[in-house]
Amino acid sequence: MLRVWSCIMLNDLVPKTILITGGAGFIGSHTARHFASRGHAVIVFDNFSRNGSRETARRLQRFSPRISMIEGSVTNFELLHEIVPEVDAIFHFAAQVAVTTSVLNPRRDFKDNLFGTLNVLDAARLSPKKPLVVYSSTNKVYGGLRHIPIAEKETRYEFEDVPGVDERCPLDFHSPYGCSKGAADQYVRDYARIYGLPTVVLRQSCIYGEEQHGIEDQGWVAWFAISHHLGRPLTIYGNGKQVRDLLYVGDLVELYDRILENPEKARGKIYNVGGGQEHAHSVLEVIAEIERLTQRKVECRFVDWRPGDQKVYVSNISKVRQELGWQPRISFEQALAKMIPWIKEAYRLV
Repeated sequence: MLRVWSCIMLNDLVPKTILITGGAGFIGSHTARHFASRGHAVIVFDNFSRNGSRETARRLQRFSPRISMIEGSVTNFELLHEIVPEVDAIFHFAAQVAVTTSVLNPRRDFKDNLFGTLNVLDAARLSPKKPLVVYSSTNKVYGGLRHIPIAEKETRYEFEDVPGVDERCPLDFHSPYGCSKGAADQYVRDYARIYGLPTVVLRQSCIYGEEQHGIEDQGWVAWFAISHHLGRPLTIYGNGKQVRDLLYVGDLVELYDRILENPEKARGKIYNVGGGQEHAHSVLEVIAEIERLTQRKVECRFVDWRPGDQKVYVSNISKVRQELGWQPRISFEQALAKMIPWIKEAYRLV
């Protein structure tokens, strides 16, 4: 059932109307605020199933009258077909996001991630406006990366022969989550080739920042920092030397803005998007920085490795840097210094 929480006035003079699926989530809410502050009309589309999402929606409405809310699911094609003809661009974030949930309930994972994305694409295909569709994919489409040699250092693993994973790396879906996101990734790409729809796939690495209520399987940087502030011990799978390239959400949103303003440059493209080598950190290194900023020891317990866990994932971001002129600006140390005051306020630890 359609439920509009607020309306955009017809006399609002804004350059574009942007639909954000999953707009009450972490990345979606940051994106909504950014585009509203730039003068765009923003429609946040969300089923509000996540804890805290309704409060996020209320904060977004207080932030700007240019932000409106529609409650619904991307599995509802009729509702999308009603909304999409009014928009110029779609940023598609709505998804089932946890690998463990996908293993426990693969049918739900398929429905939310693949079927939901197909609904978004087909609504865009049938729209007379042919809106830009930017899809939030994942580095999990590359699987375990067992073909890339790695070296073990004192606090981290590293790739031996390559600076990072580029877009030519073979796809190798692991887990139902990897399959659903990876298949959707390919549908988005093919709708550009077959139907001429302006689509962009962003295979995103570890995104983090303020307002991220992380869980163990998704948003692990925030999960570590929040758990530490709540006095909860961390569970580390493996030896903690696993490396990921970390990307601050504000830097990611800047890339979205570049794509919106220059869609023809990115049309039909796939980009690996992360922090790259300069923003790559191991689990142990992230814990050490949390300890440095909080001046308190992080309590950890180490358990066995999780099946399929990548020892190293670092994005090679040279393609997006060269073609769109984008690169991360905010260091992990700067970003964590922003997150900790937010955590203290959000979790009433002052």
